[in-house]
Amino acid sequence: MEKFFKLKENGTTVTTEILAGLTIFLSMAYILFVNPNILVTAMAPGAEVGSTIYSQYFGAIMVATIFGAATATLIMGLYANYPFALAPGMGLNAYFTYTVVLKMGVPWQVALGAIFVEGIVFILLTVSGARSFVVKAIPQNIKFATSAGIGLFIAFIGLKSANIIVSNPATFVGLGDLTNSSAVVAIIGLIITAVLFALKIPGSILLGIIISTIIGAFPVFGVTHYQGIIGKIPSIAPTFMKLQLSWGDLLSGTFWVVVLTFFFVDFFDTLGTLTGLAQSAGFIKDGSDFPRSNKAYMADAVGTSVGALFGTSTVTTYIESETGIAQGGRTGLTAVTVAILMLLMLFFSPLGLTIPAAATAPALIFVGSLMLKNLTKIKWEDTTEAIPAFITIIMMPLTYSIANGIALGLILYPLVKIFSGKGKEIHWLNWILALAFVYYLIFLQH
Repeated sequence: MEKFFKLKENGTTVTTEILAGLTIFLSMAYILFVNPNILVTAMAPGAEVGSTIYSQYFGAIMVATIFGAATATLIMGLYANYPFALAPGMGLNAYFTYTVVLKMGVPWQVALGAIFVEGIVFILLTVSGARSFVVKAIPQNIKFATSAGIGLFIAFIGLKSANIIVSNPATFVGLGDLTNSSAVVAIIGLIITAVLFALKIPGSILLGIIISTIIGAFPVFGVTHYQGIIGKIPSIAPTFMKLQLSWGDLLSGTFWVVVLTFFFVDFFDTLGTLTGLAQSAGFIKDGSDFPRSNKAYMADAVGTSVGALFGTSTVTTYIESETGIAQGGRTGLTAVTVAILMLLMLFFSPLGLTIPAAATAPALIFVGSLMLKNLTKIKWEDTTEAIPAFITIIMMPLTYSIANGIALGLILYPLVKIFSGKGKEIHWLNWILALAFVYYLIFLQH
């Protein structure tokens, strides 16, 4: 183990690495319950909570989430030897369900096919070395805006699922009845999560979900319906290898817009997360790329395609890995520990079915708030950068689509630049993307 993970070389021990892995797991285990809660809406539309079909798909998605996350994390630990954990990304799961499947009408099987293709594109870019070219071509402020916009989008979904935000015929959206049981439980859960996080309690988001679930079980609220805690491993049959790829899909403009959006968000989220984690762990010494970076990106890319085969949305590197780094984790043994703990969660599917939407809503809202930190990095003093970034951010929640936000931002960016006399700052790839998104918005959206 010492020789394989190079523990002494990285100034760590087996005990430190295992504790770091446990810390990361507690910090991100919430996704094992939140992801099925989001994806089941797409894969079993109209199914009532507690019904047989709902339980079958929820269980299958939970198993797919665990297998996808554990596989990618093992690759990161054993192949790249980094203490980074991976799982289906927040925001991308919401885009999968609420935009691609429910809004655009793409069958969820085809949407999984798009994720599989996106992962292959990511792999090819990594292997070919074209990754650096793509990174330089996309405006930095659009990257920051995308992260912040996704934060608003998933927070909006959380507020909606808790009935804190409701539809209003006069103003489109309005404030819901805050005395509603779901709203009360979600608000209490959000406060608990925020306090636990502020006190730096490990696993604060997961604890917030569990405490909210318990509160929701009180008769005065009645939103939690106990299904058990430990049970047999659910069948993954409803989602495993159900992705669809046909020539018709591969020749469809809508399909490639979905692929491009998944890729854009996954690629730049991974870029920012891996760079930030590597910087925090001290792997970046001279401001250049970190060692074995291609292996780390490969783990993320392969995880995405493998996750699609299991039946889950895009798998990506989690910023929660920072908690393990702070605990002293420096090698792949930390990631392997996380993967093992994830696999043990296969026996806890009844707990996942017990957790109500009112208990996962605070996690969506809270994680969304954390994603807004990139707003401080946008050059607000430069209008040619600020306006495209702002449109990218605001249009994601308002149009209920990550793709629309990215599309409008990348269309506006070169136009504002060129008419402001800053045409030299536009990369030629920006024009190609802008034209592609114009075609998408005009001809493929309706």
